[in-house]
Amino acid sequence: MWRREVRLTAAEREQLEQVLRHDLKPYRRERAAAILQVADGKAAFAVARSGLLVRRAPDTVYGWLDRFEDLGVAGLTIARGRGRKPTAFPPSAA
Repeated sequence: MWRREVRLTAAEREQLEQVLRHDLKPYRRERAAAILQVADGKAAFAVARSGLLVRRAPDTVYGWLDRFEDLGVAGLTIARGRGRKPTAFPPSAA
């Protein structure tokens, strides 16, 4: 069976551990924890199912790994423009 591997340089590992310990955003700390666990040899599927505080879909963790490979630690941040857009309040009469 194929297992996703992550190889970290010493600098990348230090950055991820810094994010894990000190970042203000909980979602970035969670993503850093997942990447570090996969880098330490745990299967990404197992990390998604039982390695985090909240159970995640394996595809979610694979997406985090893909973004980390492409963008490094900056890939842990949610991209601008994602999510629901604000609505005008009160709604204008059309």
